[in-house]
Amino acid sequence: MERARWIFGPLGGVVLAGAVNATGTWELAEVSMGEFLARRRDDVQRLMDGIRSVCRFDDEAMAIADELGWFRDYEVAAAYLALYSGNLAADPEFLDRLDEPPVVRRMCRMAVDLQLTEFLGALIGVAARVEAEEEAGPGAERIVDVLALACDLADATGTTTPAQVFRMWRVAQLPGILDRRSPTPAYLKAGFRAYDEALEALLVGDAWRDTVRRTAGA
Repeated sequence: MERARWIFGPLGGVVLAGAVNATGTWELAEVSMGEFLARRRDDVQRLMDGIRSVCRFDDEAMAIADELGWFRDYEVAAAYLALYSGNLAADPEFLDRLDEPPVVRRMCRMAVDLQLTEFLGALIGVAARVEAEEEAGPGAERIVDVLALACDLADATGTTTPAQVFRMWRVAQLPGILDRRSPTPAYLKAGFRAYDEALEALLVGDAWRDTVRRTAGA
């Protein structure tokens, strides 16, 4: 079940930021997680189906999403955004301003960047392990499809793209994973390298445009 928590933890932050961004006002009093999830039900289901496919999750693993509580109606608080944005905007001198729209909007941007990066890292990590265990990986194309859905949930304006998230992940996480002093096993390092190369090929130029068309037509 640990792998499911790797995935659904950051995804909860993605959905939270998406619900706040969807208001267009960044007034927390106007956020309804239940309404957002209901309106985007089909997209959420496609996302969950994609995660199940990429990660080879069974029903028990998928149930972790419900157990965490981030994928059902709840009252959104500024403290949640502060947590998911790495507390970058939670300066002790300005804690009483966390629910002000300009601060909320800034925290949303940070949360989207940070949690999508963590989400992609978790997807690749699980996919690399699945490939090693089953001698047949889920494929980078499926990861791109799942990431595209997550980006759209986070911000439907298209401000954050899978290519941007991939680049953030590559500079923020990959060097530490591949470092010779890293405890990551050699077979996983090879898997991460392979996915890095495959995702770069898919997320650059014409290959990425073809993926956008395929996802939009799904």
